[in-house]
Amino acid sequence: MLIRRYFILVASMLAFMTVFCQDHKGKKHKKDKQENTTASDNSSKNSNAVVNCDTSLWKYVYNRKRLEVTEICKTVTGVIEESNADEDGDQHMLLKLDKGQKGILTPRNMKKKQGDLVIEAVCMNNVSLKKVGNTCKGYINHIQLPHIGDHVKVTGSLVIDSHNGWAEIHPITSIEKFK
Repeated sequence: MLIRRYFILVASMLAFMTVFCQDHKGKKHKKDKQENTTASDNSSKNSNAVVNCDTSLWKYVYNRKRLEVTEICKTVTGVIEESNADEDGDQHMLLKLDKGQKGILTPRNMKKKQGDLVIEAVCMNNVSLKKVGNTCKGYINHIQLPHIGDHVKVTGSLVIDSHNGWAEIHPITSIEKFK
């Protein structure tokens, strides 16, 4: 089991680094690249649904070196329990996961985030933290933010924030509100 998790982690990191390095070869792109990736989708009967994860969003993540990618593209479902603007311009939310989504949360999520998953939409707000610099300059995030209590499906990169030890979906590619 431990070897399998290690293999998945290494494979995910290699995929991320391939995409990350391709986006940073000094070339200017006319259009942001998007990648169709198979993601685990616990909200539907098809557990291998194809979802669209926008890997170009990584260039708008402040201090991305702190984020250890466990899955380059992951879809989760749950209810928004908290939402606030971070100084780095991101919208920070807590998602109470729907039942049946195992192996996502860390002990730090349980202890510091009341068992919720942290999800972050990049560059949603004004940046007030000077050390962020121009991370969000020229980018407008068009994600429709959910309200507290909304039941949603969230897709993005599943990471471990090495500064805090908790799991996150960061950056978010899409949020869909269930009716």
